[in-house]
Amino acid sequence: LEEEEEFEGELEEEFGDEFDEEESEEDFDPLSGYNRAMHDFNDWFYINVGFPVARGYRWVVPEGGRLAVKRFFDNLLYPMRFVNNVLQLKLLNAGEETLRFTINTTIGLLGFFDPAKSWFGLEEHDEDFGQTMGHYGVGGGFPIVLPILGHYNLRDALSYIPDRELDPLAGGSISNRALNSISSGGPVYSPELYQEIGVTVFEYLNEYSFRIEEYEAVRKDAIDFYLLMR
Repeated sequence: LEEEEEFEGELEEEFGDEFDEEESEEDFDPLSGYNRAMHDFNDWFYINVGFPVARGYRWVVPEGGRLAVKRFFDNLLYPMRFVNNVLQLKLLNAGEETLRFTINTTIGLLGFFDPAKSWFGLEEHDEDFGQTMGHYGVGGGFPIVLPILGHYNLRDALSYIPDRELDPLAGGSISNRALNSISSGGPVYSPELYQEIGVTVFEYLNEYSFRIEEYEAVRKDAIDFYLLMR
């Protein structure tokens, strides 16, 4: 129950911050035309495709199972958290991340459980490359909306690539595919690519199953949904 309340708190913090800031059209948004169009597409996709499928998935898989799946995927992001904590010279946090990964991968059965926190009080230190750039003074830049992935600023959108390179499920696939495409003179499709896509879709489906009501509540109360999400 405590873990469920904590996860709900993360969602409230993520969406709640949007209500606390007054946005205006005067904010620097050079891609506003594209961003609004992509925002509308993403909203249509979530409401008509993603969330209906997630509701069916949620009906089949109980909340405890979905939380275990979320913990499994979070555990696999240890390399990203470790590297970015080191890059920010947060060495104690990097060490705790290593302990968390070791404990949760072994005692926690590949990360489906989190004894590192519940038994030993080791908290997750979530850092990504965008936060690392921000740590060293790189500004967020203008907003950009990515297909399906949603709202980012330029810095965090660019950080998606190195973060994926550190994701074991991707396994450096972005750089590998780029090199293979250059050497072969065209895009290269492989079973590994389709496997990665399938795993990523499942990961997002599991994530959607927690966010339906929060998203719909924000959407319902928004005067300008795009500005609110931005």
